[in-house]
Amino acid sequence: MHDSDTSKTQGGRARLILADDHHLLRKGFQGLLASEPDLEVVGEASNGREAIELCHSLRPDLVLMDVRMPEMDGLEATRMIKREYPETGVLMVTMHENPDYLLEALGAGAAGYVLKDAPADRLLSAVRRTLNGESPLNQELAAQLLRRLAEEKKQDPAPEPRKASKSLREPLTPREEEVLQVLASGRTNQQIAQTLVISRGTVKVHVERIIRKLGVSDRTQAAVRAIELGLVSPEMRQ
Repeated sequence: MHDSDTSKTQGGRARLILADDHHLLRKGFQGLLASEPDLEVVGEASNGREAIELCHSLRPDLVLMDVRMPEMDGLEATRMIKREYPETGVLMVTMHENPDYLLEALGAGAAGYVLKDAPADRLLSAVRRTLNGESPLNQELAAQLLRRLAEEKKQDPAPEPRKASKSLREPLTPREEEVLQVLASGRTNQQIAQTLVISRGTVKVHVERIIRKLGVSDRTQAAVRAIELGLVSPEMRQ
């Protein structure tokens, strides 16, 4: 299951932090991840405050963040981490698929979630997809959540997409704006390629540039950020 393109670090291994107040669960995840040559657990936290402190000192690529923890829960910790380190990915670890909670998690800055009892291959896939800037969310759920977020943001006056793009430090190109519009509806790279009649490889390059220009860690947060900034029109492609 090794993917040589996973790591964001020059050393060839992506740096992960595990944040969960259950020692046995952390050890279970640690044992699973330790066997992967492209992943490295560099720190463990038992609450949200410790997770933030570890991000200060270790600058991980990804945090596996439990929802419910003492002192500070995973949502609040995610908000603070993403505020200071927007390029650090956060993957929420939860017991249940609750759309209302997941919507709040996306708003806090999470790339998505993984269930605590998920099979090992699904957990590893979610970790690697997040590290690669892809969405670990089920596509249908991602589209649903992003539509709900867009509906909520409709209440706020937003600038025209082109004006919003020009306000970025490095504006999006017209083609990147087109890709972002389709991406924000929850579509995969393959579907974006089919919609815009361009190659999948070209879409991947555009998505990577969009993520960098928006200063986020993954495509899920690129969509969230685009909605917040008004970079996508309210009538998002369905």
